[in-house]
Parts: sequence; structure tokens; C-alpha cells
Amino acid sequence: MIPSPRTATHAGPAPAPHPLRFGYGTNGLTDLRLDDALGLLADLGYDGVGLTLDHMHLDPLAPDLAARTGKVANRLAALGLGVTVETGARYVLDPRRKHGPSLLDPAPDDRARRVGLLIQAVQVAADLGAHAVHCFSGITPAGTDEDTAWKRLAEALAPVLDAATRAGIPLAVEPEPGHLLATLADFHHLRRTLGDPAALGLTLDIGHCQCLEPLPPADCVRAAAPWLRHVQIEDMRRGIHEHLPFGDGEIDFPPVLEALAATGYQALTVVELPRHSHAGPHFAEHSLPFLHRAARAIPKGLEGRNP
Repeated sequence: MIPSPRTATHAGPAPAPHPLRFGYGTNGLTDLRLDDALGLLADLGYDGVGLTLDHMHLDPLAPDLAARTGKVANRLAALGLGVTVETGARYVLDPRRKHGPSLLDPAPDDRARRVGLLIQAVQVAADLGAHAVHCFSGITPAGTDEDTAWKRLAEALAPVLDAATRAGIPLAVEPEPGHLLATLADFHHLRRTLGDPAALGLTLDIGHCQCLEPLPPADCVRAAAPWLRHVQIEDMRRGIHEHLPFGDGEIDFPPVLEALAATGYQALTVVELPRHSHAGPHFAEHSLPFLHRAARAIPKGLEGRNP
């Protein structure tokens, strides 16, 4: 069983309810049918779901996407679940290349396939009433210099941001270890390059902060607050990009959740355990109580206060 958070909660009366809303990512429930996964999360008490568009869960390439999306929207509404659309499926576009093609690929036609998927994800998100669409840059291809990679990324995201603006759905780019856009500093480089468009936001992965950011995770949350549109959460160790169940890494979670609550962030904070689908229901069951125990350390009256 997942242990209690490291920081002890105070004895006495329970504090006021915190504003945080927790979800679980379907990329950690790939052995379940989507309908079963959503039912499980609702039964466990989650507030929402990070829905990865993939062949087993709302396949973006299969026929009748709009009709299938409508059914999922109805199911989410019936269960009272919020949703963020995630686009990190490993082989949804290419069965031979993980996360391929990317926004950085040398071939324009390959980049266009990824752009098309992201624009489609924006439409799905609008139809679902999602909080945001998540994406990432991809790894810089061999033989591609950094300036060229950044230029490709900016050009590829322009039509996606146009679609996001029309739909009123934020595009939340995730700094991903090993990718061109790997850090918060890289996100700000992209933001400035694109002219700070209103539709461009940030996916902050708390484990990635522990892995490679110079600031502690709670400080990363405070620094990222103005651009936060989606949050992913799991445990992790410094310098090792491995998503771990809560308690198996090094993160002290109550200060992180306290910082997040103080920003006024109201979208989903989604558990991200993509390599634990073999026991997805188990980890979904035990992750939410862990997060609730950590959140009880948030002082009364903190809700919605700016950091």
C-alpha cells in the first residue's frame, strides 16, 4: 500500500476543503476499456480524467470520431468527471516510432501529421468540454541543429494555437526531459518566440520538476503559476526520469499541493503513471487517498490566494 505523505498533518479539526481537483491519466489504465476506466475513477472519487487519445481509448484515427466523442462526453457528464485531453500516446501515429512523427521531424509531411493530430485533439477537447489540450515538443532529430528545431516547433504550433484560440481551449505544452522543450526556461523561450499568445499555456509535471529543474517542485509551481493550464503528478527521484507511485521517490508533496492551491489553479491535477497499467486499478485506488492526505496539510484560508 502507498505510504502516507512525508509531511505530517496537524492534529485537531479538519481544515477547510482545499480547491484542488484530482484526476487519473488513462495512459495508466490502458488494460481497461475506456468506459470501465471512467466508471472506476468515478467510483474511487476522482474529480476527473486525463484522457490520452489512443487506439484503445477514443482512437483519434478511427471512423466516426465525432459520434464516439459525443458518447464519451455524455459518459463524463453522467459521472461528474472533468477532463483534460492528452496527446502523448506512444504509437498512435506510427506503429514503429515511439511518439513519432513529432513536431520536429525533418519531413514537412511528417510534421503535418502531428499538427493534424493536435488540431483534431483541440476539436475533441471542445466537444468534451475539456480544460485544456496537452502536448510536447518531441526529441530533436539527429543531425538537426537547435535553431532549426526551435523554428520548426514554432511554425508547427502556429496553426494548432489558431485552432485552440477559435475553440477557446488552452494548449498546454509540457516540458519533457530529453525533449527540445525540456524545462520551464525552454517553455518561456517558446512563449517569447511565439509572441506570448493567449492560447499557449503550460503543462507542469511535478515529477519532472524533481527530476531536472533547478528549483524545488513547490517553487516551480509558484514560478509557473501564471501559465498553468494542466498539472500532472507522480513521484520521482532527482536526475532519473522514471514515473513512480507516490512514496517511491523523493518528493515532499504537501508543500507542492499547498503551493498549487495558493495559485488559485482550478483545473485538474492528474496522476501520471503510464508504465503501471498492469496494476492500474490498484494504483488509482491508492493514489487518491495519498493526495487527499497531503492536501489536508494546506492551511485553512489559503484557497485561491495568490502566492
